[in-house]
Amino acid sequence: MSDEQPQQPARRGWEPRDRTIAGPPDAGRTGGRGPGPGPRTGPGDGPRTGPGPGPRPGHHRGPHPDPRTRVAPRTGPRRLVPSWRMVLGAFLTGALVLICGFVAGYMLVHIPPANATAVAQSNVYFYKDGTQIARDGEVNRENVELAQVPSTVQHAVLAAEDRDFYTERAVDPLAMVRAGWNTLTGKGKQSGSTITQQYVKNYYLGQEQTVTRKVKEFFISIKLDREQSKRDILKGYLNTSYFGRNAYGIQAAAMAYYGKDVGELDTAEGAYLASLLNAPSAYDVTTHPENRPAALARWNYVVDGMVERQWLTVAERSAMAFPTPQTARPATGLSGQRGYIVQAVEDYLTGNGIIDDNTLARGGYRITTTLEKPKQDAFIRAVDEHVHSRRDEKQRPVDRNVRVGGAAIDPSNGKVVALYGGIDYTRQYVNNATRRDYQVGSTFKPFVLAAAVDHGSQTRDGRRITPATVYDGTDRRQVVGSYGPVGYAPENEDNYSYGRITVRTATDESVNSVYAQMAQDVGPARVRETAVALGIPAHTPDLTAYPSIALGVATASVLDMAKAYATLANHGRHGTYSIVESISKGGEELGLPEAPSRQAISREAADTTTSVLQSVVSNGTGAAARSAGRPAAGKTGTAEDDKAAWFAGYTPDLATVVAVMGQDPDTGVQKPLYGALGHSRVGGGGPSARIWGQFTAAALEDTEVSYFDLETEEGADGELPSSRYPSSPEESEDEEESEGPEEGDGPQDGATASLSPGDGTDGPATGRSPTLPGRDPATGGPANGGAGSGGATTGGMRPGGSTNGGPANGGADSAGRRGSTGGGGEDSGGQGDGLGVFTDRL
Repeated sequence: MSDEQPQQPARRGWEPRDRTIAGPPDAGRTGGRGPGPGPRTGPGDGPRTGPGPGPRPGHHRGPHPDPRTRVAPRTGPRRLVPSWRMVLGAFLTGALVLICGFVAGYMLVHIPPANATAVAQSNVYFYKDGTQIARDGEVNRENVELAQVPSTVQHAVLAAEDRDFYTERAVDPLAMVRAGWNTLTGKGKQSGSTITQQYVKNYYLGQEQTVTRKVKEFFISIKLDREQSKRDILKGYLNTSYFGRNAYGIQAAAMAYYGKDVGELDTAEGAYLASLLNAPSAYDVTTHPENRPAALARWNYVVDGMVERQWLTVAERSAMAFPTPQTARPATGLSGQRGYIVQAVEDYLTGNGIIDDNTLARGGYRITTTLEKPKQDAFIRAVDEHVHSRRDEKQRPVDRNVRVGGAAIDPSNGKVVALYGGIDYTRQYVNNATRRDYQVGSTFKPFVLAAAVDHGSQTRDGRRITPATVYDGTDRRQVVGSYGPVGYAPENEDNYSYGRITVRTATDESVNSVYAQMAQDVGPARVRETAVALGIPAHTPDLTAYPSIALGVATASVLDMAKAYATLANHGRHGTYSIVESISKGGEELGLPEAPSRQAISREAADTTTSVLQSVVSNGTGAAARSAGRPAAGKTGTAEDDKAAWFAGYTPDLATVVAVMGQDPDTGVQKPLYGALGHSRVGGGGPSARIWGQFTAAALEDTEVSYFDLETEEGADGELPSSRYPSSPEESEDEEESEGPEEGDGPQDGATASLSPGDGTDGPATGRSPTLPGRDPATGGPANGGAGSGGATTGGMRPGGSTNGGPANGGADSAGRRGSTGGGGEDSGGQGDGLGVFTDRL
């Protein structure tokens, strides 16, 4: 056997290890336990192929630790104090959690849409002179651009709320912690929010005091500060902050406390409004006088802060006094005439395509109307005087049904200067000035005459229609067309038959039978066309091309009629009427439609109609309108069954329409006005004409008297109006030279107008009665023994064919009226085609 033993491969997982043990230096031993001169060469010298015995108990591999470096275990109270390692570890862990939380919050929290309350605004309406009329929204807010807010007011807000706004970050964690600590320790509820955070709360979130809201506010503020400029954020803050008195935003606050626009605020007033941001109710010195010391202290804090930041000089500060605000006014909303005006303006804006309903409803518009406050107030006084002060609903239940609507327009430009919609919008919400459900009655008749003159129309027998043209005014006379009677025989008022009368007289007395025939002669379609050209909407209910159109069965509104009469007053020129002077939002003006005028009808047609309507006021049913003290033209009208009484008239400077209507306040059903306001009947010449006269006198009180400058057609002046007020400067001079009428100028009892037979163009002789000839001037009824125009002597109505034009069979009764069974023929002045046909009932 060889002396060398083959080396055994090491077992997997086992490695030879050095078993050398340090021993005494003299030993020189290696490997084994005992002494020896060198390494062991015996059989045990090779690598071990089996498991060794392992270390002995208590044996320590490697060097022994030095007992002097050992850390004594923590005992007693020391065990409760964290080590610096623990503190550092906790700090690092917390920082990591905060960083992760911040990153997560920044990524997860997005800027939301504005909340509904923050963007809700009122539309604000003003009179032409800038006086506020109304706000139509529940939220009293009107947004303004930052440029509209004076710099001193901006600085006052910063001095009060956030003096470092332009230099600081969006959030101030230290201020938030400090505010929280002061709140917890009983130093009062405080806010550590910057202006940016307050804006976020107002505009994007809400006012709830929750941790979730504060967290959202924190992250949204940071994002918003990166996306918007400081000026934009300040503008948003000023428009969304609450200032008390239901005023949201700086503009609403300026109006609520000082009655002026924000741009008109001075520094002291701006500082007071800025003071309110901290606690509005606590600093309102008029609502709570006991709070004046606190309010004064807060105001001083604000202005002193402005001095500190050099936004205000010491001299300016010394000269400044506390600006006591005006007394708080109760919310008026849309009461009185406000709601009616707002409704009419909205109808105008949406109806003319200036703005749609949804956009207008979002609010924020500043709308200046064409309405003039003095004239508006005058209209209210006139209605109160002649209607509301005369109500006695206990004695006359019918009085509770009375409604009034009115509108006045400047003929020269088509602008509405006054509008009366009803007694109170909160009590009667239907606007009586714009509703289209009451017949206009005889106020429509001038459109028939205007159409006749404009088209050069002729009667059935070929006579040109002028104010002096003679027609048959018999009650229930059949209207005759090209092929005979058309099956329409309208009644005159009180079934009175007037006989042969001129168009002018028929207009004075509003004779239905004459105007129905005239409409047929002109052509109902032409009459309708003329009415639309003058300003009546084409879609007006019952505006149909039939002879009855002359009697006013159409249901145009008061405002519609005022537009049409304004066109007559403007010599036939018509422009788009307007009730809005300007409209803006956020300082940006919206365009309004142009109102180019056009000649709706010829000047001769309009002026001829005006001449005839002057006679209605001078000698006819509109005599009560003389109280205006101005040259005036007008027409009365009564709806079917006396459910409405109208007066439509104008001076050269103002066109006004007034309607008194009957409506059950509970059911909304139209009701007759019989017995209302102490009158047996309420006609157009009653309260309506008196309201017109008083309003017109007041509205034009400070203006010079204007006279009609008329260019009438040939033959239109056959009957000149006689009025207590001159119709021209020349007439005025003539009256000054004359002390009074000479003997014989006035009509005699029972006198008749002289009508020359034949051409039908001659007017009555001089000395015509201020009422219809043959009618009692006091009562308006027929005088004793008097006959209608063209009638005979007392009881002397001759048989048919008489040159006097009277019907046959009998004389008149004591009232000048008679029952007749005979139908007389035409007289020498009234020719064929049924113009001389009389009915049994006179």
